Order: sequence, then structure tokens, then C-alpha cells
Amino acid sequence: MKKFIVLLLSILFTMSIMGCSAVSIDGSSPASSDSANSQNMDGDKNGSIGLSISTMNNPFFVTLSEGADAKAKELGMNLITVDAGDDSAKQASDIEDLVSKGIKVLIVNPVDSDAVAPAVETAISKGIKVVSVDRVVNGVEVDCAIASDNVAGAKLAAEYLVELAGEDAKCVELEGVNGASATIDRGEGFHQVADDKLNVAASQTANFNRAEGMSVMENLLQAHPDVQCVFAHNDEMALGAVEAVGGKDIIIAGFDATDDAINSIKEGRMAATVAQKPDLMGATAVETAQKLMAGESVEKVIAVEVKLITKDNVNE
Repeated sequence: MKKFIVLLLSILFTMSIMGCSAVSIDGSSPASSDSANSQNMDGDKNGSIGLSISTMNNPFFVTLSEGADAKAKELGMNLITVDAGDDSAKQASDIEDLVSKGIKVLIVNPVDSDAVAPAVETAISKGIKVVSVDRVVNGVEVDCAIASDNVAGAKLAAEYLVELAGEDAKCVELEGVNGASATIDRGEGFHQVADDKLNVAASQTANFNRAEGMSVMENLLQAHPDVQCVFAHNDEMALGAVEAVGGKDIIIAGFDATDDAINSIKEGRMAATVAQKPDLMGATAVETAQKLMAGESVEKVIAVEVKLITKDNVNE
């Protein structure tokens, strides 16, 4: 009888432990809690989309990220966003981490179009679909490339500088991050016009950064005090150039149509910028990722149109 009672108490004690372990403090089971955490952090239950952004220290890419996030919420998709901070090595590590989280699609906005290639190839080798956005991945065939026509946009800006400053006007170019496809394409578009119609005195990188744009422009002004116009590969550098130029009569054009650039055009400090639609690019990337996850075919290249913004249409 004593043995029976001892056995019964032992069974009841074991059952009570199992019952306690099946319920968390907030009343939810560990299974549901783990599932929610997996969806938010790893996302491997229903499949996640990983978004690797080159930098969030730039309003353009913040807007792109916000567009992607809004579309992901609308579609009920799990989006994991990581910021490379304009560091190619960190971006490679970020992508490796996203792959380890079980993402199904990688959306990548490269810091450097060459440097990111090995990490993207590794993702593809593991069966992950890849969408590049704003910048391409050199030497790698991704499932879809979404970008503005950077060459055409830069040509529009260069032609406008020729219109305002006149042919053979002395010009300097503020280049973006070395190796980035946007840098390459915008440089190409600019030089298609400028090499024939402007006197390009200098081309120097300022890494798409406003503070660097200001510093580089100050140095260029010392070397070329008679410069008449500036083309910057993005608005952040153009706005830095605006600060460096001060009250001098120098025509400045940028690229991206950020809010600060639009305001600068309204104030007459910048002459022009090229409008892209970063929010639309982000949203389109997520929509494309969803289609890829569903096994649907997508276009290899999706071009998002650009438009030159000047004092004549800035209020539209």
C-alpha cells in the first residue's frame, strides 16, 4: 500500500511539473511564444524577406526602407531590415546573418556592387531568391533588379547645367561611393553630356555624404575658385556643396529629390535635382519578393522613372 501511495504521488508530481512547463507566465504556451518570436526575428515559419540597406544615414534610403516596410505590413509579410552603415564588410556579415535566419528572399541595396557579390552568390546557392534595389550586384544574375534610370537622370541634370551655365562652363563633379552602381551610372550619364559641352575641372568622391560633400567642395573651391557649376551624384553631397559655396553664384544640381533638396531649390540655393521614387522602389521590391515566394515569374528588370526637378516645376 505504501509503495502504491509513493508511486501515485510520484506520478502526480511529474504531471504537475509538465503542466507548469506547458504554460508561460503570461498564460501563453511556449510553442506560440516561440512561433511569434520566430516570425519576428527569424521568420522561418512562413518565410521571411530580408532587406539589406546600404545605409540608413541617408533620407533616400530611409524612405526606401519605409516604403518596403509599409508594403510588407499591407501584404502581411515578415520583413527583417538590416543597416550596413555604408560598410561593405558589415553588409556581407548582415547578409550571412539573414541567410542563417531562414529568409526566403533577399532584397539587397549594395554598398559596393562588386564587394557584395560573394555574399549574394552564397545566398543564391542556398536557394534564396534575390532582388537588387537601386543598385545592381555586379557579376551575379539576380532574380530581379529594381532601379531608377540613373544614366538618363544624370544626363538630364547635365543638360540643365549646360542650359544655365552655358557650353564650356567650368564644372566639378562630386562622386558617390566608389564601386556603387549608382555612382557608375550617374557618372556615365553626366559625362555623356559634360565631356562634350562642359569643362569638367575635377571629379572627386564624397561618398554620398553631406559633411564630406561640404569638405570636398571647400577643397575644390580652393583649387578651382572660378568654378561655375556642380553636379553631385546625390542630394546629400549637393547640399554639402551648397553650404561650402555660401553666397557665391555657382549652379548646383543633385540627384534623389529629397525634402531638403526640394526646399533648397525653392530657396534658390540649388538649381535642380533628379526625382526618384524610393518609397515605390521599396514597395515594388517587397511585392516582387512575395511573387517569388509564391513561385510566380517576375520581370528581370523593373525600371522606375525619373524626372528633373527645377524652380519651374518644384511646386507641382
